[in-house]
Amino acid sequence: MKSFLTKGWRIAVAALMTSSLLFTAACGTSNTNSAAPTAAQGDVTLVIGAYSVAKDAFDILLPKFAEHWKEETGQTITFQESYEASGTQARAIAGGFEADIAALAMESDIDKIQKAGFITSDWRKVGNGGMITRSIAVMGTREGNPKGIHDWEDLTRKGVKVLYPNPKTSGGAQWDINAMYGAGLKESEAKTGQKDPAYAKSFLERIHHNVESLDKSGRASMAAFEYGVGDVIITYENELLARIKKGIPYEVIVPKSTILIENPAAIVDVNVDKHGTRKAAEALLAYLYSEEAQRIFADNGFRPVNDKVMEEVKGNYKTPEDLFDISYLGGWAEVRKSLYSPKGVWYQVLAGI
Repeated sequence: MKSFLTKGWRIAVAALMTSSLLFTAACGTSNTNSAAPTAAQGDVTLVIGAYSVAKDAFDILLPKFAEHWKEETGQTITFQESYEASGTQARAIAGGFEADIAALAMESDIDKIQKAGFITSDWRKVGNGGMITRSIAVMGTREGNPKGIHDWEDLTRKGVKVLYPNPKTSGGAQWDINAMYGAGLKESEAKTGQKDPAYAKSFLERIHHNVESLDKSGRASMAAFEYGVGDVIITYENELLARIKKGIPYEVIVPKSTILIENPAAIVDVNVDKHGTRKAAEALLAYLYSEEAQRIFADNGFRPVNDKVMEEVKGNYKTPEDLFDISYLGGWAEVRKSLYSPKGVWYQVLAGI
């Protein structure tokens, strides 16, 4: 078998290793725990803390990487894996769960871990701005679209029961809310020539009036929908494409205006240095950007960040008429303040104020 460390891979890993060595030289080695495992001592265990939506892809990716690692180094690599709602996972890692790699729904969750002091490097300099996959926020209906759902406005109609998860725990829910709020801003901008936050808030309120339940995670919402709860689910495009591939009869509704979702992964520096697993963690992170891994992500419904792979599979995805990204809402720092702070728009909507 050809070595998995292709030229591009070797460049990526070399860059990561160089930055690691520079960091160690500058800061010194503070880990004095002689019992901590190191890659040089033999077999390696990596701890993965990921958001629930990534599980199906990782179930394929991690064994593939283990095969490559064995061939390349002679070492057996195993994984301890945890899959949770993104916000829950971020809080766990920031609170001391010793994940070597964090793969989460949104950059603000990685930022939580960094602010807690566990990520000490600039994770956005790796790969494609630190993002391993993309998607968009869409709606899923039952086969045949019996409620005639075509755009966000249809979710405000009487008798339409809506599902999406709770933004307190789910990164997917925040992407859903960002998409709806942004669509409201887009509509107000089209009518008046400028963004109207009050209009966007009222748009969210009208949709929220029809929300059937707020589940812990995107996966929990999907399970509820497939059990028979609700008429329409707001979720990642990749979730619906993956379920359709498994034979679950969904209709994918791409709204006129929606948001580009970008999902990051990062090495948790404090933990890999404690565990002595930096070399393996850096190799795994680099692998996630490889063509092989990006094709696996695409097979699971994600939009690849690798341009070559995206060109190969672009026919599998619908293009929204008006696709915006988080910068349209002012970036994550502004969104956390304006939408998700205790006095933010979302909590005003939830409280009915």
